[in-house]
Amino acid sequence: MSPPIEIRPAQSNASPGKELIAAMLAELDALYGKRKGFRPTATPDELSPPTGGFYIAWKGHQPVACGGFKQLDGTLAEIKRIYVIPRFRSRGIASDLLRFVEDRAREAGYDRLRLQHGADQPHALALYTGAGYHAIDDYNGNVYAAHWAEKDLS
Repeated sequence: MSPPIEIRPAQSNASPGKELIAAMLAELDALYGKRKGFRPTATPDELSPPTGGFYIAWKGHQPVACGGFKQLDGTLAEIKRIYVIPRFRSRGIASDLLRFVEDRAREAGYDRLRLQHGADQPHALALYTGAGYHAIDDYNGNVYAAHWAEKDLS
């Protein structure tokens, strides 16, 4: 039997968080290419308490996924950096991680979450729609995004 997933707080600018984020960004760049225009931030400070958080999912001693949230305004936060390494996909890890991040955002005082993703990410669309996110208008001008969504946490 394989070990269960354990999700723990981490820093996005330290190993293994920075490597997971680099892998995610490389995958997105390969998928969409380099585009000129605005790409929203998710700095280590933004992804840190008290207004943010960053987490890594572990399978045994191996980091397999990451994700976090940052404050947008008042009680509104944004889901950031949800990524599962390819060989661990389709196992429910992204759903577990998303629920965990949502719970941490709720505990931090947020009552709504937003997110965005690109057109060529059908699994992301299915994940977020299945988790209760509903489509909204573009809220941040991200040149890589094609879908924007929001969820009420109250």
